Amino acid sequence: MILPINNIKNSINFSADSNPKDKKTLEYDHDTLLPNNLSTSARIGMDKLTNAFTLYPAKGMKGSKNANFYEFLTMGTVPYIIGSIGLMAVFNFANKFFPSAFDKIQASKIGQKMALGVLFYAAAKSLSKQLISRPVNMLTGVDIDQPYAKVIYELPDNINDTDITSIEYHKVFESVEFPRWDLLYGDESKGEKRNFRYDKIAKKLNMGENLNDSDQETKPRIKEIIVKSNVAKSISSYMWAATGVALAFQKPWEEYFNAMTFKFWKPQEFFKSIKVFGTSFAKSAKALYKGEGNGVTKHAGKILLGAAVLTSALGVINTVAGSRNTPKSKSDIIKTDEKHVVS
Repeated sequence: MILPINNIKNSINFSADSNPKDKKTLEYDHDTLLPNNLSTSARIGMDKLTNAFTLYPAKGMKGSKNANFYEFLTMGTVPYIIGSIGLMAVFNFANKFFPSAFDKIQASKIGQKMALGVLFYAAAKSLSKQLISRPVNMLTGVDIDQPYAKVIYELPDNINDTDITSIEYHKVFESVEFPRWDLLYGDESKGEKRNFRYDKIAKKLNMGENLNDSDQETKPRIKEIIVKSNVAKSISSYMWAATGVALAFQKPWEEYFNAMTFKFWKPQEFFKSIKVFGTSFAKSAKALYKGEGNGVTKHAGKILLGAAVLTSALGVINTVAGSRNTPKSKSDIIKTDEKHVVS
């Protein structure tokens, strides 16, 4: 039996239990299913963002053999954030070059709305995906965004390197062809039924209760749900992102820009700014819906908002309707007056 390397000091030690004190304490010692809630999402987001700016670029630039595709994709947030900041800066730092005060004020208003539009675009595109995943989860029992922590055992970069593990955050249904089905099985040592998660899904999908093999029965339908919901999220998220940008360009935001401050050490001004933000948001949403001008221009906001709502609703309906079809009853499958089974 080959035992793992646990402690490397002056020599290589192949003993599994030679010095337990030197073992690294891991947050996870195996691939672990995580609760899908706000706290977990925030922690995962912060961990990935921090590593994208620090650890992963350093590994890539020094040519580490442990740099992988997950880290490459995670670093995609870096140019996205830097590009967004650059876009906001372009429309605001040039204000000082305008000759008259009036031109500076007008340019400043456009620049601030552009900056707000960038923020609203990102927020709406990300948050709107929950309009698909949450209803689908409630109606089918399939959590398409279920996260899990994956333990990666890396190769040591040198003989003294004992920190050879890292944690990656993935989703159970990240791959449609190869989902992590194993993570959805219950832990029988903790008193959980092996198929209790699949049993819940089968019940939600009207496939029956107490099925002998609920996991095998539901897996094809789960794949279908994942494919349809991913398509729905892709379409609706861009519609909501466009709505966010349109919202940012409404006139009531100018009231907020006049009161805007991020000086939290001045609580009176800071909390007033937050209050004005809420008021401007409500007024801007109303202005977007009512519209200005005549004809199509006046109803453009309604059309855009309606399209965003409609794509989300149709996405959920299309995903759920096909998956919850009640299977044929035995009387439909077997004709009692015949001697053979028909399909």
